Amino acid sequence: MSGLRERKKERTRQTLSEVAIALFLEKGFDAVSVAEVAAAAEVSKPTLFRYFPAKEDLVLHRFADHEDEPARVVAAAREAGVAPLTALRDHVLAGLERRDPVTGLNDAPQVLAFLRLLHGTPSLVARMQAFQARSEGVLAAALEGTPEGVPEGMSEGTDAEVPLRARLAAAQIVVVLRVLADENIRRITAGEPVDAVLPGAVEATREAFRGLAEGLPY
Repeated sequence: MSGLRERKKERTRQTLSEVAIALFLEKGFDAVSVAEVAAAAEVSKPTLFRYFPAKEDLVLHRFADHEDEPARVVAAAREAGVAPLTALRDHVLAGLERRDPVTGLNDAPQVLAFLRLLHGTPSLVARMQAFQARSEGVLAAALEGTPEGVPEGMSEGTDAEVPLRARLAAAQIVVVLRVLADENIRRITAGEPVDAVLPGAVEATREAFRGLAEGLPY
């Protein structure tokens, strides 16, 4: 029953997020109120806030599965005896091959529209920074093999329990992933076809991870 309730909650979150994003794409993020989203989704405003404490979270829900993705890749690599950076590099390369939107290598109209919404709204950009900080936190813990995850409060800066070397490495890795994706987005939004961008994206990924491997103990 507990699993069933969680699946139902996740379906509700997904529906609320999809309804909200459709409205934001149509009218603009700042032009749509939380009350309007709730009405369109046929739920009360308090119910919506139980699922999403902030309006920005309705958009960032699309990234929920990606927040700890690098950490999960590292944890799986550790179990398989694979170096973390090798596993992360191969994960990005696989994402490029399948045109995963998180790599920025996707020119589907709905993906480009969502990216314009995300990068063109200051409050969403700020929220993404918090997302990246949490991603760094769980990745740092994974790099050090902390099975229980990140110590409470890490994303707020009280992360002294995780070694500095892991926090520095995680920050560099997350920045590299973001810059690689941003470069792909820049080229595609400038009009380059995905197939034309792919070779350069692959080489940039390999070069970026070579640089990380030379300087990081992972």
